[in-house]
Amino acid sequence: MLQTIASAPAYLNFDDLGLSRVALSIGPFDLRWYALAYIAGVLLGYWYLLKLIDQPGAPMARRHADDTVFYAMLGIIFGGRLGYVLFYRPEYYFDNPLTIFKLWDGGMSLHGGVLGVLLAIYFITRRNQLSFLRFCDYIACSIPFGLGLGRLANFVNGELWGRPTDVPWAIIFPQSGTMDPRHPSQLYEAGLEGIVLFAVLWFMFWKTQARYKPGLLVGTAALIYGASRFSLELVRQPDAGLEHLSWGLTMGQTLTIPMLLIGLYLVITAKKRRVRVEPVAGPSSVA
Repeated sequence: MLQTIASAPAYLNFDDLGLSRVALSIGPFDLRWYALAYIAGVLLGYWYLLKLIDQPGAPMARRHADDTVFYAMLGIIFGGRLGYVLFYRPEYYFDNPLTIFKLWDGGMSLHGGVLGVLLAIYFITRRNQLSFLRFCDYIACSIPFGLGLGRLANFVNGELWGRPTDVPWAIIFPQSGTMDPRHPSQLYEAGLEGIVLFAVLWFMFWKTQARYKPGLLVGTAALIYGASRFSLELVRQPDAGLEHLSWGLTMGQTLTIPMLLIGLYLVITAKKRRVRVEPVAGPSSVA
């Protein structure tokens, strides 16, 4: 008995890390890491987008990139929040409608945020008569910053933990309501959605002619994110009541299927859309 206890792995307790949701407190105002992750993700994505459009054949000018930051931010916030309300906890929010506006309490859906950003891009490209797919390709290359930082913020907040496991790197999240060691699925997602996705899209943009095949980059991004999210749902603790839907999938997996199908279609058909393009008129150099 003593030998069994002595050989049991000592799992890291999340509370022992001393992490706080609040990055900085100024009087009654708390600046949270999650908010900083959003801000940093947008700024880094914007900086990288300027690098991309400075290359020959860009589908947008600097002024379009500037507009995109504003409208995409609105799409992320409103789309992400409404997606969470409708996809994950509709009963609760319909019974407590005022809590929908409490963004500081958390609750954002990445799938809803994607829809919001796509609507923003559609609005910008339609108004300026630009290519929707080529615009999406460049935006897709910029989003891994926000995705990766967002998942790191989830870890700092001690939320969206994984399922119970006995792997050596498991972490105990007391906020889960149990002392079971769990997968640090937030870190898995940060690695796949942030680092891996960025690396693949970086190689395709800078080392191949992918940017001249409309839909190839955004389709690849959809496939990588979709495959990552679908598979990680096996180790990520789904929202209560949404673990096993009647068709055998979690809500996260269900919402990812359309993304996988659209991504696959865009990748397969991208070669047929190859174009020879000229840079969009207007200043696009990086300041």
